[in-house]
Amino acid sequence: MQIGIYGLGKMGANMARRLARGGAKPALLNRTFQVALSLAEETGGLACENEQAWLDSLDAPRIAWLMLPAGEATEAAIQSLLPRLKAGDILVNGANGYYQDAQRHAALLAQKGVRFMDAGVSGGVWGLENGYALMVGGEKAAVAALEPYLKILAPAPDQGWLHCGPAGSGHFVKMIHNGIEYGMMQAFAEGFALMQGKSEFNLDLAAIAEMWHHGSVVRSWLLDLTAAFLAQGADLDAVQPVVADSGEGRWTVLESVYQGVPAPVMSLALMTRFDSQGKADFGNKMLAKMRQAFGGHAVRKS
Repeated sequence: MQIGIYGLGKMGANMARRLARGGAKPALLNRTFQVALSLAEETGGLACENEQAWLDSLDAPRIAWLMLPAGEATEAAIQSLLPRLKAGDILVNGANGYYQDAQRHAALLAQKGVRFMDAGVSGGVWGLENGYALMVGGEKAAVAALEPYLKILAPAPDQGWLHCGPAGSGHFVKMIHNGIEYGMMQAFAEGFALMQGKSEFNLDLAAIAEMWHHGSVVRSWLLDLTAAFLAQGADLDAVQPVVADSGEGRWTVLESVYQGVPAPVMSLALMTRFDSQGKADFGNKMLAKMRQAFGGHAVRKS
């Protein structure tokens, strides 16, 4: 069983490890060759120094799986690989990506007879041990060729992976998945903040989180993770209140506008992340000055 993995960050490297544990022999390619070399020594895979060597190491029809950052890095890799790929090869983009880019890439590669698949992958740093949720888009024949590897990567051979539909559908479903994730995280954060603020009750947030994930309707993996770090006595005072946002959340909100389908929870969760990044600071300064202008209210100096 041969498969090529290009991009050995946290997700890509752990996926290669899981594939190797499942009996596959991954061909490994990374911008820094030493990273590929170290992982090859660990997994028994093959470290490749460049794209051509990576492709040449695979048996036809070749399965080349990208785990690169969305946007410029993925686009550059696809354009570079395009002349090297042959009819019948399968190129998979398993990193986060915009579904319309997947549709465009599928049409581009189809001109050469190359089959393109988009795979939304969820599981984070826990995927190595627990398996990944895999949302796959592409033609049925390509999915059939990829199926043995999907069964290794998933939590179980018959669970946790799905052929969602044509090219673009895998990344579309993963996009919506991440939008839902934004909303769920925001709800938990606000709820725990309200409980923390009720100082007269002296609530034990760790005990509450632990209790909730036994039988409660809000039990979830996110709650399990929350309970775990609260139980460890996580010092939130040492954490800056800055929350990054990925392209997935933005794409989900844009899709709701495009469809005209209201998604207020996901939209507000995204806006709250923008706020945490300081992007509301100028507007808030404007509000303070307007309030001073019409009411003479004091403005706090930085």
